[in-house]
Amino acid sequence: MRSKLRIPPINLISLRSLNARMILAELERWNYNGLEKGFEGELPFDLLTDKLQSDCIVLKGLLLEVGGSEFQIDTTVIFQGIIYLYDVKNYEGDYYYEDGKLYRIKGNIVKDSLSQLKRCESLFIKLLQELGFDVRVEASLVFINPEFTLMQAIIQLYTRPK
Repeated sequence: MRSKLRIPPINLISLRSLNARMILAELERWNYNGLEKGFEGELPFDLLTDKLQSDCIVLKGLLLEVGGSEFQIDTTVIFQGIIYLYDVKNYEGDYYYEDGKLYRIKGNIVKDSLSQLKRCESLFIKLLQELGFDVRVEASLVFINPEFTLMQAIIQLYTRPK
């Protein structure tokens, strides 16, 4: 397994510098806190992928563009014949999933992580096709924070296709 250290995204580096020099506006502060929390959640996931003993390549924090659309993948693990895309969420607290949307127990809706993941997956597959690769791709959401609870989760048992 080959892997490099995760580098903070450029917008987080910029906001860190600004935050050290000035009082951020409310929207900038909210964005900064979200980016910082997300980055902090990706680090423990990196510790897990760094322990992989398989012959694979782990890419962290990919920012890609295809057909004029930019997309970001938190962690990409490449094996021979399959590529896994992971979107790591550092949410904490109690949530529930209903009618294709994720809600906090308090009732407010959360950014649609599943549609964001599907978008990244389809754009990544499109990029691979444009480059002439036909590789199986699987994308997953990872809720890394131990203080995260998904209420009323449906357990799905399935056999992975061979």
